Amino acid sequence: MSSRTPALFSLPRLTLLYLPLIVLASIAVGMVIASRLDLTPTSSAQTIAVPPMNSAPLTGPLSADTFRNIAKAQAPMVVNIKTEMKAKSQDLEGLFGGGNGSDDFLRRFFGGPGGGQGQGQGDDNDNGSTRRRRQREPIARAAGSGFIINGRDGFILTNNHVVEDAIKIEVYLYTDDETPYTAKVIGRDVLTDSALIQLVDRPASPLPEAKFGDSGQMQPGDWVMAIGNPFSLAHTISVGVISATKRPFNVTDQRTNEMLQTDAAINPGNSGGPLLNIRGEVIGINTAIISNGQSEGNIGIGFAVPINTVRDLLPQLREGKVIRGRIGVSVGVVPRENFEELGLKTRTRAVVSSVLPNSAAGKAGMEPGDVVVEYNGRAVSNRDELVKMVVATKPGTTVPIKVLREKKEKTLSVTVEQLDLDAEAQPAQTRRGNNNQNNDTNEQQGSGFGITVSNLSPQIARRLQLPSNRTTGALITDVDPDGPAAGSGVRTGDVILQINRKPVSNAADAARELKAVPSGRLAQILLWRAEAASEVFVTVKKD
Repeated sequence: MSSRTPALFSLPRLTLLYLPLIVLASIAVGMVIASRLDLTPTSSAQTIAVPPMNSAPLTGPLSADTFRNIAKAQAPMVVNIKTEMKAKSQDLEGLFGGGNGSDDFLRRFFGGPGGGQGQGQGDDNDNGSTRRRRQREPIARAAGSGFIINGRDGFILTNNHVVEDAIKIEVYLYTDDETPYTAKVIGRDVLTDSALIQLVDRPASPLPEAKFGDSGQMQPGDWVMAIGNPFSLAHTISVGVISATKRPFNVTDQRTNEMLQTDAAINPGNSGGPLLNIRGEVIGINTAIISNGQSEGNIGIGFAVPINTVRDLLPQLREGKVIRGRIGVSVGVVPRENFEELGLKTRTRAVVSSVLPNSAAGKAGMEPGDVVVEYNGRAVSNRDELVKMVVATKPGTTVPIKVLREKKEKTLSVTVEQLDLDAEAQPAQTRRGNNNQNNDTNEQQGSGFGITVSNLSPQIARRLQLPSNRTTGALITDVDPDGPAAGSGVRTGDVILQINRKPVSNAADAARELKAVPSGRLAQILLWRAEAASEVFVTVKKD
């Protein structure tokens, strides 16, 4: 008994001695497990600090060493980004020069070879067993640029298309272009083609950071410098001027983004790199070029996303998602002539072209042909201004929208929805078929408009999936490519539902209403378009 007594009395002392060590060890193990499983909650300290913007006027002389000094001071904050992604044949075809239509001359910047690499291989086994093995997916490798905006936490801005779908991201720094540093995507935005990535591992020494200028003060003729990695030639410098501002650039089939246009040499691999002003401050993110189809390189027309646009989104990019508003309409510009017929005194405001079924605007009673004059108490100057107001509105907010309908003001209360670009980009499920089959041949000419219409048969109406309350109309069977209707976007296969707010039941109705429009005046036409699965409003000036 005596031999065990000392041990019993010493137990509390040992416990007091080792308890803190056990607790510390447990915490350390827990942190390791949490980090491996990515369970560690995001710290409030991880919220990104938006870089300050210098809006001071761009003044001062241009000397022989101005650009040399800018390059020396700002090149260190530019990085080279290399990515790997699962190759898709259709994606590679579009990115490296395939495809048809207008996309042929619009090239996103990716350096490196144009095709999948790392195609799976296997041994030649008996009985064709290799064929039964699932081949390893091909890997596409690409390169782009970026610039550091937070050296302490390793945050880097680049283009969305540089890192989209990437399964591996490596970053090479100016001071060490041979050591790859792994990075991860924090947030992406398709509409501005911007992305925020973060270095997973980084050097112990502080990283240089970009300084932000004010892209809103840039004017045509202002000097700019581009820094990037064209064709994997690291930290290449090119100089030019701003050629134009607010240049509309198609981001998706239905949305545009205003860009800075420059003649500074931009080539494949420059994507995501900075466009700098004369003070060496970032005023844009180099994004796209126009090619002549014979060369993938620069021909003097490049585009950069204004940095003010991306700067405003940085907090949301840090959270991993950019949230925007949507009301579910397509809007067009007010016609140059005869806008008085819409009830307007000047060529301002925005015309509603179509309203999606069950959308926020549709539920509020908005109709194609409405002219939006005011949004949430603010006057609407043009189409692009209206789109900016809507996307900047927090989803769930109910806003008053004042419209002109048949020259009379009407106020609608619309509850803004959340914009889903992926869903919006999906192609319509309905497509135009052979509309000349099983259709009445009672064709009528739309004299002065350059269209031919015919009666709409029940078979064609079903094929075009007209709504149950829209079973009649006049089918457009031909559009003169040089006529006024073609210039207003009217297409073969569209169905005329109304002309100047009067219902159209057949080809004779359409021909009569179009004939009644005086030459030089507008016809306000409501169409059904199968491709959009919605009603579309257009205005056409009669010859």
